[in-house]
Amino acid sequence: MFARQAANAYAQVGVQTGAMSASPHKLIAMLYDGARAAIARARFHLDGGDIAGRGNAISKAIDIIDNGLRAVLDHDAGGEISANLEALYEYMVRRLMLANLRSDATLLGEVDALLESLASAWAQIDEAGQAAEPRAALQDN
Repeated sequence: MFARQAANAYAQVGVQTGAMSASPHKLIAMLYDGARAAIARARFHLDGGDIAGRGNAISKAIDIIDNGLRAVLDHDAGGEISANLEALYEYMVRRLMLANLRSDATLLGEVDALLESLASAWAQIDEAGQAAEPRAALQDN
């Protein structure tokens, strides 16, 4: 039991350290990863019949989507994209609540697939930005 608590504490310190040193872009990627990890835990608990564990994991995913991803949307600068993301995040939260009520792994999979698509697109934006930085530096010289 103690070893498990120690491992969890170590993992939490690693996440906190990574978050403190991460760029805003990386923080969003970490939120996507965290929501997907929570959904994976919910699936594990669903398969094991652990109702409380499933509920806690789904609540964690909802919290990350609602108070993390949705909360950082910039509606002034983001325009239509921001509005569409907000609607998608609201949809995901509703689907997760329904998945919890119905003990439905398919709904968990649906939200996970949506998050995977968004995370992939977000990663491509970061890669494009990083590829452009060296070119911009060369043009400045």
